[in-house]
Amino acid sequence: MDTNFLEQIFWGNTLKQYAFFVGIIIVGLLFKRIVSRIFSQLIFRLFKKFADEVNSETFIGLLLKPIEFFISLSTLYIAINQLKHPLNVAFFRYKKNKINEVFTIGEFVDKIFLFLIILSVFWIVLRIVDFIAHVLLVRAAKTHNKADDQLVPFLKELLKFMVCFVGFFVLLGYVFEVNAVSLITGLGIGGIAIAMAAKDSLENLLGSFLIFMDKPFTVGDVVKVDGIEGTIERVGFRSTVLRSADKTTYVIPNRSMIDGVLENLTMRNARRVKFDIGLVYETSNEVLKKIIAEINGFLAENPKTTDSSVAFDSFGDSALNLQIIYLVPMKKEFDLAKIKEEVNFKLIEIVQANGSDFAYPTQRSIEESASEKNNK
Repeated sequence: MDTNFLEQIFWGNTLKQYAFFVGIIIVGLLFKRIVSRIFSQLIFRLFKKFADEVNSETFIGLLLKPIEFFISLSTLYIAINQLKHPLNVAFFRYKKNKINEVFTIGEFVDKIFLFLIILSVFWIVLRIVDFIAHVLLVRAAKTHNKADDQLVPFLKELLKFMVCFVGFFVLLGYVFEVNAVSLITGLGIGGIAIAMAAKDSLENLLGSFLIFMDKPFTVGDVVKVDGIEGTIERVGFRSTVLRSADKTTYVIPNRSMIDGVLENLTMRNARRVKFDIGLVYETSNEVLKKIIAEINGFLAENPKTTDSSVAFDSFGDSALNLQIIYLVPMKKEFDLAKIKEEVNFKLIEIVQANGSDFAYPTQRSIEESASEKNNK
């Protein structure tokens, strides 16, 4: 580095300028938290009527860090502008460089500060979007319509994507001095190539819109797709998140959610239970009919089961097979596992009360007497 440049830094500024520089930084560090809370509370007043059900501390907690970052940058920049050397190009006198102008170190630092300040502004906007989505989720939780719980996270992601998209072009235009109109035009010309390269992503994005329009499921529904069963946790731009019964997270592309065969288990009004039991061959016809009648009667009178059917189905290798079918209504108070257990215990009680028993595979060994062998 040039010796004259270092001398300008250390000797080109007066003691008063150094005092202002240090003083502004100290004041900024001491009061940035207080000023950030004040700014957050002032901004919250704009959303007070909208967010009457949410505590202001939630809003302040979201905005505190980005506003502190913005204040720190502003404080540092104001402090540096008190020095005459070497940074003598201020943001407030910002202008685009011409091709024939020399790009100085002051202008380079000015670009960095401009980049960070714009970044902090859009960070604040993104946090405001998070807060709006939080308020909408609180309201959606109070309604019985599950579609609201699914729509809010999707709109949140869409809005944040749009904010980032705008922020990207603002940075290109004001910091890197790129003509955004020309860039967008160039993207339009190469749009076909981009669309072909991003074919899968576009299909998944279209799938997310189709999910919201057709509503084959909502957040909280239990679905089965491609052999995977789980609860819908979130529907995003590209994929849908499922949580299985063993707490495994599955991320499935939206295209697969609409192209494949999807079973919405939550939309069933009842769950079907079907199984067979085998009785020993020693069971007489009268006893068998009585057992079938008693099981039918129990299932018909049980308020937790409907559409029951019990029938002598077939002759097994070692058992008389009875087929039992019944439905359990989809109600919160009905635990399928407990109801199946209750029915099974009752079946054991009915079978044993009638002097029969459950069959299991057996083998019989028949020995011939000596006289029978001689007769042969």
